[in-house]
Amino acid sequence: MYLVTGATGIIGRPLIEALLSEGAEVRAVTRDPATAAFPAGVEAVAPESIRSALRGVRGLFVHPRAAKDDTDKLVQLAAEAGVPKLVVMSAINVDDPLDHQPSRRNGDRNAEVERAVIDSGLPWIAVRPSSFAMNTLAMWRGQLAFGDTVRGPYGGFTEAVIHERDVADMIARALLDDSLLGRKIAITGPEPLSLEAMVPIIGEAIGRPLRFQEVPAELAAQGMIRNGLDEGFVQALMARYRRELDQPATVTTEIETILGRPARPFATWAADHAGAWA
Repeated sequence: MYLVTGATGIIGRPLIEALLSEGAEVRAVTRDPATAAFPAGVEAVAPESIRSALRGVRGLFVHPRAAKDDTDKLVQLAAEAGVPKLVVMSAINVDDPLDHQPSRRNGDRNAEVERAVIDSGLPWIAVRPSSFAMNTLAMWRGQLAFGDTVRGPYGGFTEAVIHERDVADMIARALLDDSLLGRKIAITGPEPLSLEAMVPIIGEAIGRPLRFQEVPAELAAQGMIRNGLDEGFVQALMARYRRELDQPATVTTEIETILGRPARPFATWAADHAGAWA
């Protein structure tokens, strides 16, 4: 039996599917078990039942947004229940200075959650993904509702964004494979792509001739803030773009090495989510 926190999110659901495909039994933590609509055979449990849900569990997935400020309590309960393995998801930039991690402005506490797991005294594995390809939806979907041009800053900024299913598959392997214990596994997409290059790939997936038009960073930041993004997050993101614009993007081969297949390219992610751009 494996216990998944953050079970209804963009990682939780494909993680459950990946575990089920390997024949594993799954318990899933969700605030509303009655409406979670998990696949048949998945045992849904509420957060207040976490103590009993940990009994008999062979591995616990610690999602940083689900655990957050309660991580110390969660790992203590896991230790009391005799859980033999913790797998935590953090981020590829988790060791960077905290003010260089824009997601902290949105409430992420990757560094603290990963540290709590590593310091728990229990066997652990840390999975550290690069930026999710899914982030492009939040950045660009609103603009594409009004035309075929994405306007943004730093079109030459590159990174190897990752498909959320690759993240889920790696976490599933970490839960099932004890040979990975004690590792901090950095995972990325298969190739670096600039922001400018991503836009026409999305266009291919949705059948529209899309293009990227670079605009000054200050103007772009104002637009993001007007559209509801936190000002601190936007400023931290712009600082990251400036700081890393001329640096080569990090690309790892851990997915291919550990899972025995290449990481899914951005074009696959775009095709998988073509309907989300409508």
